[in-house]
Amino acid sequence: MAVPSFVDRAVLRVRGGNGGDGAASVHREKFKPLGGPDGGNGGRGGDVVLRVDPDVTTLVDYHHSKLRQGGNGKPGRGDNRNGANGDPVVLPVPAGTIVSTSNGEPLVDLVGIGTEYVVAEGGHGGLGNAALATKSRKAPGFALLGEPGEDRTVVLELKIVADVGLVGFPSAGKSSLIAAISRARPKVADYPFTTLVPNLGVVTADESTYTVADVPGLIEGASEGRGLGHDFLRHIERCAALLHVIDCATIEPGRDPLSDLETMEAELRAHGGLEDRPRLVALNKVDVPDARDLAVMVRGDIESRGYAVHLISAATHEGLRELTFALAKVVEEARAARPRGVAPRVVLRPTGPDDRGFTITKVEGGWRVRGDKPRRWVRQTDFSNDEAVGYLADRFARLGIEDALVAQGAEPGDDVIIGDEDDAVVFEFDPGVHAGATILLGRRGLDPRLDDR
Repeated sequence: MAVPSFVDRAVLRVRGGNGGDGAASVHREKFKPLGGPDGGNGGRGGDVVLRVDPDVTTLVDYHHSKLRQGGNGKPGRGDNRNGANGDPVVLPVPAGTIVSTSNGEPLVDLVGIGTEYVVAEGGHGGLGNAALATKSRKAPGFALLGEPGEDRTVVLELKIVADVGLVGFPSAGKSSLIAAISRARPKVADYPFTTLVPNLGVVTADESTYTVADVPGLIEGASEGRGLGHDFLRHIERCAALLHVIDCATIEPGRDPLSDLETMEAELRAHGGLEDRPRLVALNKVDVPDARDLAVMVRGDIESRGYAVHLISAATHEGLRELTFALAKVVEEARAARPRGVAPRVVLRPTGPDDRGFTITKVEGGWRVRGDKPRRWVRQTDFSNDEAVGYLADRFARLGIEDALVAQGAEPGDDVIIGDEDDAVVFEFDPGVHAGATILLGRRGLDPRLDDR
């Protein structure tokens, strides 16, 4: 199956690299068999980063949903040697790319060359036992595991960034017009159907330079999904101005310049959000005698509705100079009205847990604890090491989880579920177990609090 040359929507799975495990090591040298902990930290996993690249104009590289993954961090080693960080993966995307979750929640709007967004964070490296040593725990016999990288599926959607959007029915001459006023060379023919690929052209009018987008043609009912529907309308949302290109030489029954204009405006109104964009009208194909007569006839009616009207021929270039200068004036006025500075980037972040760092909810058969810290700490714990489990209990107690459970009515023996449904860990609640490293009187690597479990 052939891969299309232009793709404006893609579903992509991204995964940050896993963090490296910390090392549990004891320094040894001659005559000093136990010189203290010297396990290094694991390296951090590499991020997956989206970056706006001016040389990229399509999402075709992500047409098939392939996994893009950052490099894994290396594990720590003895002699206080930390593991290397994983390599990040930078994915180039076009300007105007909107990133959303698989549920449709917008995450970021990428506008501006070089704008970056970390779409999947690499996991933190685990601490080695050297970093875990304290006055009361001088020789930890465990280290923390590296965290897995963030794994998610995102939707990339391209909305073309252009100053002027050409709006018109199929075969109205939009492709011919953009070829005539810029160096863009789209395929031009008398197609009875709409162009499927948007074309961008750069236009120079005296000292003004602006971009024009020849977006897929509009048909009646596009706002309801007919034809390319919203795929067409999406590409004109960012344009500062709209140019209606009207075919005055059409021989289709029921078509005339006024009805075409009314149909296009009706579809734009139905889509919504474009009422503030200035409009111009180009009556095209006046090189055809009958078309010129029709354009002259309807010009007054269109101007009476508040439109600036230009009679043009994309074939002979008649009227194009005046049109490009008129568009330049509209674009410059729109630019002057914009706030100065870097184009804004809208980032929406979900609401996190409360200020304690966790939330507790009563569920059937127990209690569910959610929060970034508890979830991360569980992932860092080697449950085959009793001392590591005891350290986790200490961390939970210091965070206040045990006190909060007691306050909410938790009873001994209740299940305490840490994390979300897909990766939860279940503990049996025992408020009689005291936490704190200062009371650990067992040999290193053992935790007396676990003897009766």
